[in-house]
Amino acid sequence: MSIVLVFYLITVLLFIFGLKLLQKPQTARLGNIVSAIGMTIAVIATFFTPYENYLFIFSALIIGSIIGIFLAYWVDMRAIPQFVAILNSFGGAVSALVGIWAFLENRIPEIVNVYQFYISVGFDTFIGTITFVGSIIAFLKLQGIITEKPILIPFKNFINLILLLVSLVSIFAFAIYKYPMLLWIVLISSIILGLTLTLPIGGADMPVLISLLISYAGLSATALGFTFSNYGLIMVGSLVGASGLILTRIMAKAMNRDFWGILLGNITPPEVSKASDDRGYYEGKIKTAAPEEIAMLLDYAKTIAFVPGYGLAVSQAQQIVKELYELLTKDNKEVYFAIHPVAGRMPGHMNVLLAEVDIPYDKLKTLEESNELLPQTDISIVVGANDVVNPLAREKQDSPIYGMPILDVDKSKTVVVIKRSLAPGFSGIVNPLFIGENTIMVFGDAKPVLTEIVRAYKELKV
Repeated sequence: MSIVLVFYLITVLLFIFGLKLLQKPQTARLGNIVSAIGMTIAVIATFFTPYENYLFIFSALIIGSIIGIFLAYWVDMRAIPQFVAILNSFGGAVSALVGIWAFLENRIPEIVNVYQFYISVGFDTFIGTITFVGSIIAFLKLQGIITEKPILIPFKNFINLILLLVSLVSIFAFAIYKYPMLLWIVLISSIILGLTLTLPIGGADMPVLISLLISYAGLSATALGFTFSNYGLIMVGSLVGASGLILTRIMAKAMNRDFWGILLGNITPPEVSKASDDRGYYEGKIKTAAPEEIAMLLDYAKTIAFVPGYGLAVSQAQQIVKELYELLTKDNKEVYFAIHPVAGRMPGHMNVLLAEVDIPYDKLKTLEESNELLPQTDISIVVGANDVVNPLAREKQDSPIYGMPILDVDKSKTVVVIKRSLAPGFSGIVNPLFIGENTIMVFGDAKPVLTEIVRAYKELKV
């Protein structure tokens, strides 16, 4: 076995170990470090293969590293989902472009079968392009450049089926006849398919879409590995592709979506597009309170849960949440954070925000753990969450979120909802939690509202 294969094997083992560590908040940072070491070894391994221009490779490596480091520090925590989407698009684009370049330059490795080469280039172009286009659409939706609502396309499933068949037939015809026009047909149909698969997906389903696109990026890397018989790309790409599909399945279960429907682009239920914000539903039923009143409630409470949502990220209120958490725990109150797996706009979004301000990992409770604790909790403070705490998911069968596992916040003794308005979440439907007998609404941006609660709580202790 060559030294390169040994390096690639070590890389894959480190990636597997890193993924295992990423499963728990307590070990997630170590998992990132282990995975980064694995990627570093993979990069080093590539230099054991002779190249024509090492200066060009080193230049690209240095420039890319500088840009990556700058972006990692510069990007706001609120934009992490968009950041992940755009990075994923780069991965798909690189795979497709390198495959096309290999064909145009006739760079067929001696150890690669000719038919393997052309089929791999075709699939690499197909999957990489879909990944690129789909990730760009996800970025544009998350960034608010285009509407987050589903863009419905007539006869979408029929169009997708035709495009898929055209792409597959063109790939195999390309392997047989080697006509460049066939590869361009694959490229064009992949671009259109990337649009038709992702435009109909609403903002509520972005966590699922991102997971699926990560899987596609891994599969495109695998196809590129077959193009050059690069075992490192094949192993790592397969690992990323498989783990992405597993994550997609987990997200689908958490959001009550059909896994196979997701693969066909049928993620958002049709009812979502028809849902609207019924302001009359809340009229005369809302109970509100000032931050000073919430501070007094917290003073009497013994068990308190924070339930973060995307509003926490938008307001950048995690630091003031940490301050309030420390004040409460200093008074010997039991405080924990109820985390829904799809709260925010990507898997683990809330965990990342809270870890940024060093909230103890043992205080971050999973959906299952939280639902065991919530009925015995004195006060649950919902900070910017909506659909993930909507009781309609349990109670109303014709609701677009029916069957979606939610945090049973309404079962707490008292619920405090901090929200800027009564606007609906991504699902576009009303939330009975807001008019619950045990619910108190505090309207306003999360950060200034929580700041006032902290100030009032401190004054109570003077």
